[in-house]
Amino acid sequence: MKNIFLITKREYLTQVKKKSFIILTLLAPILMIGFGALIAFMFKANESSSTFNVVDKSGLFVGNLKSDNTIKYVFVPKENERALTSTLKEMTGIEGLLIIPELKNDNFDELEKNTKLLINKKIGFDTKSSVSADLSKVLKKEKIKTLGLSEDQLVSLDKNFDLNTENVVDNNKADSGLDFGVKSGLSMVLMYAVFMFIIIYGVRVMRSVLEEKNNRVVEIIISSVKPFELMMGKILGVTLVALTQFAIWITMSVLGAIFLNTGFQAMQKQIPGGEQSSEMLQKFDITETATKVSHILLDMNFPLIIFVFIVFFLLGYIFYSSMYAAIGSAVDNETETQQFTLFAIIPLTLGMYGSFTIMNNPEGPLGFWLSMIPFTSPVAMIARIPFGVPAWQIALSMALLIVSTLLMIFVAAKIYRVGILMYGNKASAKELWKWIRS
Repeated sequence: MKNIFLITKREYLTQVKKKSFIILTLLAPILMIGFGALIAFMFKANESSSTFNVVDKSGLFVGNLKSDNTIKYVFVPKENERALTSTLKEMTGIEGLLIIPELKNDNFDELEKNTKLLINKKIGFDTKSSVSADLSKVLKKEKIKTLGLSEDQLVSLDKNFDLNTENVVDNNKADSGLDFGVKSGLSMVLMYAVFMFIIIYGVRVMRSVLEEKNNRVVEIIISSVKPFELMMGKILGVTLVALTQFAIWITMSVLGAIFLNTGFQAMQKQIPGGEQSSEMLQKFDITETATKVSHILLDMNFPLIIFVFIVFFLLGYIFYSSMYAAIGSAVDNETETQQFTLFAIIPLTLGMYGSFTIMNNPEGPLGFWLSMIPFTSPVAMIARIPFGVPAWQIALSMALLIVSTLLMIFVAAKIYRVGILMYGNKASAKELWKWIRS
């Protein structure tokens, strides 16, 4: 244990003292925010405004078809239809001509069928969809008038049935749509955190092993320590590096959230008290929504969620890091690692994407087996835990993962012991089996 502790300390200090680690740790959150802003800017930059002349022979759309920031409707007399149609190709600043026929005998289907949009250049799908939606809104109001219904009556007819559900097993606790959304969000966050942690830092273990093997430094190190101690020291050292990085990111996120919340509250106070602003704030009550979400989170069994997350998080990482360490010791360069890393990436990917179905049926057979199989349980069980998992399933899955992790460490140590000193010999499945049996 003393040797493992010394190697862990050396691996940790070597990694955290690198300038690249410090720069990446501090800049990564900023880069992620910047990347998201860049994507949003790219979508915004690709937006364009369109202007359409409208010939309305029905008389229903004049004054009802409203322009906005992206689409402008210019109504023209129906006598100009032929002239506008013939000159549309040469027109600039006008993207098309919308021709709406007369409404006969309140036949809205016939009006919709004969309405056409002539364009002089290609328009985006969003633009076409927006024009269709604007026309549909006007026709909907006219149909309501024709049927003799008020708009309030129609809204009442379209209102969904709000079914109240109570879980008799869980102390008759209410189970609302927001409750499901919060649990699904928490499930995805935890699942992605484990998945990315294992992939990123497992590869880092592999590269560290491969680097020392190629530099022949390992030959000096194993003269003083056993290969198993060296492998475990590397795995634990990289684990501490990752936890340090995550702790810094979480602290930065909390401080950023506090700062943004304070700034948002100050901005809210400066909003003019007009009717439009008041109406918008009433429709989107951030405080009320945040209160509901916080109540849902507080009602969860967080001690159990945290316990399961930490246990499966660490066991899953050690399981796959042992595999990555064995791969790094068995090859001579990073190109050769690609054929072996699939054995680690494919099960994790199956576990992650299979876990999406868990959100619709947390107690289904797929969710059960994914959370039992050790290759997928570190991701699947964490995805299930916010929805509630029977204690016996947690215990069984944990026991299987502990046994599998110990077995993987044993197998990886066998490969590591031989492979770390092998040079110029491409490892095959047959060779690896020999090393394990030796």
